[in-house]
Amino acid sequence: MNPILNTAFKAARRAGQMMIRAGGNLDTVKIDSKAFNDFVSNVDRESEMILVDALKEAYPHHKITCEESGSHGKSNAEYEWTIDPLDGTTNFLHGHPQYAISMALLHKGVLQEALVYAPERNDLYMASRGKGALLNDRRIRVSNRIELNRCLIGTGFPVVDQSMMDKYLAILKDFLSKTAGGRREGAASLDLCAVACGRLDGFFEFNLKPWDIAAGALIVQEAGGIVTDMKGNESWLDNGDIVAGNPKILAQMLKIIAAHQ
Repeated sequence: MNPILNTAFKAARRAGQMMIRAGGNLDTVKIDSKAFNDFVSNVDRESEMILVDALKEAYPHHKITCEESGSHGKSNAEYEWTIDPLDGTTNFLHGHPQYAISMALLHKGVLQEALVYAPERNDLYMASRGKGALLNDRRIRVSNRIELNRCLIGTGFPVVDQSMMDKYLAILKDFLSKTAGGRREGAASLDLCAVACGRLDGFFEFNLKPWDIAAGALIVQEAGGIVTDMKGNESWLDNGDIVAGNPKILAQMLKIIAAHQ
């Protein structure tokens, strides 16, 4: 593990231990609503504080952008962290173990390092640009399936902004009729990691934020997969519309989505 990811993991592990303790007594967790179906808890905020404090101490010249507290540091810094301190808050608040800490480091806007840590399972996904992707120190690769009807596809429902619900449901219906099935587990970072290690053959979702997808996307890329937006372009980190999969399947996924654009 390189020093940057080692620093990130130490912080993520401390935050994860706090989450597990809090998860043992969910009745005491304080919950606020940021918007319809968009929740934040004191656990999200405490996790973010742990992560930000650790990164500020280790890398005082880096910018840090977080889901809850916004940006820290110089706006024109060459290095920028993008962090989701608790991806899958709704899952966590219901005692569902599908949640994670997501941390990615960009240099001049290009993803360089990624870490996704799932505390309940003690699963650590990591990637460094040009050096491959790992799950618990073991190399991972995307699946090698080439027939869409044998593929399992992950997705995320548009529960916060439902303006695209009809379009999304039409796309989902098309996928369900042409694949081995769909899965919606509620944490995009872990869905992308599932693509990276072949548990899912592809994933798509609309209207995500950079902290939801930056780390997982680099892990997919370093595991041999491809990440695009819904039109096959590279604007996914900016527009939040993402498609990921192995090279053969991603092209077929984009064809289905294009029919509904």
